[in-house]
Formats: sequence, structure tokens, C-alpha cells
Amino acid sequence: MKVTDSELSILQVLWSNGPSTVREVHDIIGLEREVGYTTTLKLMQIMLEKDLVTRDEEGKSHRYTAKVKEATVQQSFIGKMLDTVFHGSPSAMVLQALGSHETSPEELEKIKALIEQLEAQQRDQ
Repeated sequence: MKVTDSELSILQVLWSNGPSTVREVHDIIGLEREVGYTTTLKLMQIMLEKDLVTRDEEGKSHRYTAKVKEATVQQSFIGKMLDTVFHGSPSAMVLQALGSHETSPEELEKIKALIEQLEAQQRDQ
């Protein structure tokens, strides 16, 4: 699945807010950067063709909904970044991420739990 940065911005709005009109999506994206309404409209039409969103055509204004799950898109981006930037090394990517950002105690606990879960899965194999 190939999702552009602009399409990702639109998907993030739809994941956060649920079904939305082009105007609603455009207004939210406009808070972060300047983009034309027709650009947002065209992108959402392309996303419909790419099967990234669905469109409810009842009534006057069409409501768009994200068709792809957020986790699916995240996995796609992570996989591409892992292969291209970190030469397929998950440990290099994790070490870089943990070393370059402040990590809360709660996040560290989640990471530890995930590591323990992965270790248990490997033992069971």
C-alpha cells in the first residue's frame, strides 16, 4: 500500500474525527498548513479511487470514512522505513527511536512488556 504524506494527513483526520466532509477535513488540515480546498477535494477523490476511503453519497454533502486501518498504514510505513533507512535491522530502528526522544516510564513499561511477550513467543517455537 502506497500512501503519500498528504493522504496520510487526511487519513489522520478521518481516524481522529470519524466520517467527515471535504470541508471538515480541509478546515482541520488548514490549521497546520495552507492548502487549497480543491486540492483537498482532489486528494480525497484519488484516495477513493485507491480504495483508501469510502464515501457516503446520501444527502447533499458527501461524508468520507477511512477504509484502511491506522495500524495497517503504520505497519506499511514502518516496514518501508525499516528496509530503506535501517537496512532491515529492527534493533537499530528501536535504538535510534529510544535514543532520540524522551521516553515516559509508562512507555518503557509497554516496551518491556512487548519484549517479554516476544521472548516468550520465541521460547514456545
